[in-house]
Amino acid sequence: MSTAEAVPAGVDDAVNSQILKVSEDRIQGFHRYPFRTIAEDSGVELETVLERLRAMVEAGTIRRIRQTLMATSLAPGALVAWKVPQDDIKATFDYMFEQDPFSGHVVTRTTDRETPGSQYKLWTTLKVPKPYDMDAHCRYLMAKTGAQGYRLLPAKKLFALGVGHVRRRTIEPGEKTDEPGRVLDTKIVDLTEREWRILMALKREFAPEEIVEDPWVARAAEAGETIEDFCEVAASLNERRVIGRFSTFLEHVKKHSDGTQVTRYNALFHWRVPEGEELRAGQEVGRHHCMTHAYWREGGPEFADVNIMGVSHGTDKERVLEHKAAIDAHLESVGIPVSYTNVFWGGRSEIKPSEISPIAYREWCAREGLDPADMTA
Repeated sequence: MSTAEAVPAGVDDAVNSQILKVSEDRIQGFHRYPFRTIAEDSGVELETVLERLRAMVEAGTIRRIRQTLMATSLAPGALVAWKVPQDDIKATFDYMFEQDPFSGHVVTRTTDRETPGSQYKLWTTLKVPKPYDMDAHCRYLMAKTGAQGYRLLPAKKLFALGVGHVRRRTIEPGEKTDEPGRVLDTKIVDLTEREWRILMALKREFAPEEIVEDPWVARAAEAGETIEDFCEVAASLNERRVIGRFSTFLEHVKKHSDGTQVTRYNALFHWRVPEGEELRAGQEVGRHHCMTHAYWREGGPEFADVNIMGVSHGTDKERVLEHKAAIDAHLESVGIPVSYTNVFWGGRSEIKPSEISPIAYREWCAREGLDPADMTA
């Protein structure tokens, strides 16, 4: 009998839920013993934490466990809205997800009615490491797919980062932090080749057999480092705000093996606020617990000049809209007028970590038969 069959692997199991409420998005930064930290913060014994996480990975409840990086600090990136003929959406989606290592989230999106930007039905996230160019990369993707146009939407500031779906299932509309959302910058941090090598080992997702009390020993060897040097560099990168959270990512849209779903609706909210109010508006949106991501992005005329965007998930569409209505009311209550707003609903969705290393980009160019010099600005 496999671990996945012998051990409860569903999110509704009481012990699993207790672990996930911590492990999804509460373990910030680099930890020498991350699974021990999850055990301490959740109040569940370490051996049980290791056993349950292995089972949930094997069952597909958790799609990956990994140390995340602050990718916005490591490679220029953007949300990309793609204009693709309806007949070409599936093939283009598959190419972006399966063939392009620098595209992360790949999602089809629709609106409830015809609105500015509703002709952009495929959305991706993109990271292209320096010195390479996002426009050059997008032009290459257009040549390889049925995409007819694209709109790059880079983030000027970030306000909310977290995907604690288990915790968010019980959140009431309007629940928020006492303080405005934290502002995260998008300034790129330059790294040495050694630091990139260590980061690549650090960020790779864990196979079930790698979920052990001391997971970094094998990763240090993979990077050609002693465990002491590996952790010293990781701690240094953490101080430079390059390291994100240690996280267990749930399979939140697809059904789990027991037929349950963590969430059914993935909504991308758009708001247009007055020029000069973007920072304050983003902080007010980002303080709401229902938001997994919030950004200052300039949508331009194609998207009615919206400038604040954010993502929220839920199991009930009307409930998601109630969360948004609460945010709308809050913005009005603090004196931030919203002159336009919209919701883009997610459909088919696939998520993978984007490659962010210039080493990986050069290797990709070689596989594609491209001269890396042609992919610079």
